[in-house]
Amino acid sequence: MTETAPPEATAATPSVAYRNWIERQARNRRKVQVGRVLILLAFLALWEAAPRAGLVNPMLTSYPTAVWDGFLELLAQGSLGLHIGVTLLEVVISFAVAMILGTVVAICLWLSPMLEKILDPFLVVANALPKIALVPIFYIWLGPEGSIYAVAIAVALFITILMLYTGFSQTDPNKIKLARTLGAGKRQILTKVVLPGNVHTFMATLKANVGLSLVGVIVGEFQASKAGLGYLIVYGSQIFRMDMVMAAIVILSLISVAIYLLVQKAEGWLMR
Repeated sequence: MTETAPPEATAATPSVAYRNWIERQARNRRKVQVGRVLILLAFLALWEAAPRAGLVNPMLTSYPTAVWDGFLELLAQGSLGLHIGVTLLEVVISFAVAMILGTVVAICLWLSPMLEKILDPFLVVANALPKIALVPIFYIWLGPEGSIYAVAIAVALFITILMLYTGFSQTDPNKIKLARTLGAGKRQILTKVVLPGNVHTFMATLKANVGLSLVGVIVGEFQASKAGLGYLIVYGSQIFRMDMVMAAIVILSLISVAIYLLVQKAEGWLMR
């Protein structure tokens, strides 16, 4: 008796409806990308045409080609890399300190409900307080360089604490009950249930903190810096060089996009 070979496995062929759906999704993505590019090009064209046509004063708004010339001038002077490096360093340090300190405080609040009840009104008030009002105080206390870091950390710290603690307190109670039933202590629940269950909260906090740290650094540089993109913006406005101001703002926008993409990439890696 001869054995018959098993039939070869064949890959499932996608249905026509599924292929059509995939094509529609691809077309929609292309439309979104084209729409974004068209909006950007229309904005740049209007920005270029309006000052040249005399509809707005070019001294007040500048225009893209002048901004590009200002960017090249800064490159030729050799100072642009220094200004970008100073701002990036301040952002990274402020961001790291705010995240680490905010995470530690949020964990302490979760571990001690009594401490959370005591500090809650103070945290809410500190978060709502306009941090720009603290710039002169930080300048007097910490000097020009220290005040930049202090403002940036203050801007990002309290929202970090509130976001993380809210995420910790909203962890699935059934999972916590299960861990307690199995004999886990509070610290084990924190490390095995609460922290792993709030990866999405950490990523949302990271995204918020990147922008807030950048805002805090620029506000601090407005007051007391001798280098950095915030310094360039203030200096350019003082000598009515709007091309320099706009060039610094464009660079800030590119930095924001680059940092956001890095955080998104980190989010994808962590979620896996």
